[in-house]
Amino acid sequence: MVTGASRGIGRAVALAFVREGYDVWALARSAEALEGLRREAGEALRPLPVDVADEAAVLAACRAVLQTGAPHVLVNNAGISHSAPLTKTRSEDLNRLMAINVTAPFLFCRELLPAMATAGGGRVINIGSVAAVRGAPYTSIYCASKHALLGLTRALAVEYTRKGVTVNQVNPGWVDTDMLAQAVGTISKMTGRSQDQARETLAAMNATGRVIHPEEVAAACLFLASDAAASITGAAVPLNGGDFG
Repeated sequence: MVTGASRGIGRAVALAFVREGYDVWALARSAEALEGLRREAGEALRPLPVDVADEAAVLAACRAVLQTGAPHVLVNNAGISHSAPLTKTRSEDLNRLMAINVTAPFLFCRELLPAMATAGGGRVINIGSVAAVRGAPYTSIYCASKHALLGLTRALAVEYTRKGVTVNQVNPGWVDTDMLAQAVGTISKMTGRSQDQARETLAAMNATGRVIHPEEVAAACLFLASDAAASITGAAVPLNGGDFG
């Protein structure tokens, strides 16, 4: 089960799991985008439109999934970013970002982890960010949300470690997604730099000096879902070219 599956990291994760032989519940807001993904992935992918900012919709999605049985893997990928000085960050910005980045993963875990444990175990993989382990200017609520997600990850890892469910978080640096494109546009607009220069600035923030591909994040998720990772839980897996924050 993958949230935010219609594009970026979520799309790469959903396709990677299908290729490995999984049946995948793919969740996202856009039914049209999900249908396009299903055509590419085939019948092993089950599209489920849901706005994860809507608690009632999240709970309904969990009920729909559980009717077919507990998922073995839950990838909480859906997330948004926000960049602004503290004094220009509105309460409504905070509330929406927390609803998507923290409350939704909490709800999915609360509703699905007990069933996963009863079914014999499983894997939860939360998609975080280097912002989960360090701060950056103009990203106060985004950093707060990813720090909170990591706290949730570690607490649930301890709570479910003897119930056969591992809970881990992957923390990538800048990934080639729409979020990166938005940041490039913002930097270009605010500084007058070209799009290429803005992209190079963000790539330089990764220790490797390059942007991470979504497929690299998907590969980390596949490993954490594998039998080889059965003893890994509560981990904050850095995917940033060696920069641990």
